[in-house]
Amino acid sequence: MRRDRAADAADGHPVLRLRERSGQRDLEACVGVLAAVHKADGYPVNWPAEPRAWLEGTDAIGAWVAELDGRVVGHVGLARPGPGDEAPGLWREAVSEAAEATGAAGSTGETEAVAVLSRLYVAPDARGHGIGALLMGRAAREARGRGLHPVLDVVSSDRSATALYERMGWRSLGVVEREWEPGQRVVLHCYAAPAAG
Repeated sequence: MRRDRAADAADGHPVLRLRERSGQRDLEACVGVLAAVHKADGYPVNWPAEPRAWLEGTDAIGAWVAELDGRVVGHVGLARPGPGDEAPGLWREAVSEAAEATGAAGSTGETEAVAVLSRLYVAPDARGHGIGALLMGRAAREARGRGLHPVLDVVSSDRSATALYERMGWRSLGVVEREWEPGQRVVLHCYAAPAAG
């Protein structure tokens, strides 16, 4: 990520900056980018009735935006697990199985200590700069800084997101099928971030 705005602007390189999402202006910009992503890629699968509320989520820990040359072009959120999140349960199972296999006694606290990375997207016209990976890294660092292990789930149709997670070393926890709405079944791939190191 480039940090010297004046030098980058002078030599024609795009200036990329990650920062915390703040205020209604950011939310409006994020909704605009989300609409472009939905049109291009079908994410989110179901357009939310209240996009701003969907972005803010429930039980949020934090959210960040990416700016390219001063324009919001990407977003990621981090939240505590909620009722619709599948990855936290699979993470708990994986940690419990690993503890049993190694003969570890008692709980390490890891089974409960997760944060869900969500609402990750990058504007179609801003791709190719590594923005998605930078946003994921920022959210994962925040989770780890709070003693939480980052997890996520993604619909099977979002192959580019799945490829990004796997390139970044995220570990598959499994695949689950769920009914989101009557008559709408989706397949979700669940992932956990690699061990910090």
